[in-house]
Amino acid sequence: MTTVTPMVKAEGVSKSYGSNLVLRSISLEVMPGEVLCLVGPSGSGKSTFLRCINHLEEVNAGRLFVDGELVGYREKNGKLYELHPREAAAQRKDIGMVFQRFNLFPHMTALENVMIAPQLHKKAEKTVLKAEAMDLLAKVGLADRHDYYPSQLSGGQQQRVAIARALAMKPKLMLFDEPTSALDPELVGEVLEVMKELARSGMTMVVVTHEMGFAREVADKLVFMDGGVVVEAGDPTQVLTNPQRERTKAFLRKVLK
Repeated sequence: MTTVTPMVKAEGVSKSYGSNLVLRSISLEVMPGEVLCLVGPSGSGKSTFLRCINHLEEVNAGRLFVDGELVGYREKNGKLYELHPREAAAQRKDIGMVFQRFNLFPHMTALENVMIAPQLHKKAEKTVLKAEAMDLLAKVGLADRHDYYPSQLSGGQQQRVAIARALAMKPKLMLFDEPTSALDPELVGEVLEVMKELARSGMTMVVVTHEMGFAREVADKLVFMDGGVVVEAGDPTQVLTNPQRERTKAFLRKVLK
């Protein structure tokens, strides 16, 4: 019988800043093609956990694997040794990440922003990269804005360029850290629609979000975090409509008004 390697596997992951324990022995799995949504109050550790997945944050205990490969460390004789920054960056090429803020290069057009990472990594000839970047902009509905600079784009358009840029390296995993939280309400839908299309295409995604409707519609698994622990996890509809834990119920009463 063939066993499928989880795309993300966390084993007892803990993270602290000084005496502040932000993650407390988090263990979970995301299988290839699945969408996992992380929800919970601010300060619950969701974004920190997301950043640990691609080693933007070091873990203090436990292990994180992406597609079977230990992230950020090398294990030898039962001890973990942190990878050289260059090696960690090489691992990150397979993981796309979209942040709350768009972080686009202001002096580059939308097309140039999407092309820059594969160009730096010499993925292909410039003409090929340009064609691929145009395809990605078309995918997020912005082919007609390819020569616009970030200052000429709305927040929603900038975030869609950021998604296209993250996809340019052909990642096996996409991480989204509250990608709509900095947007005006009327612009949220256009970004969520791009993310829904990504999910339909089979992209493995871990999404930190406050958009419960999106989580219910798109997620295969919903994880509610609070105080650095997984309080409740399961089928999104089940967790949202029939939560088992009192802490989950209290949180949902506030956000599902």
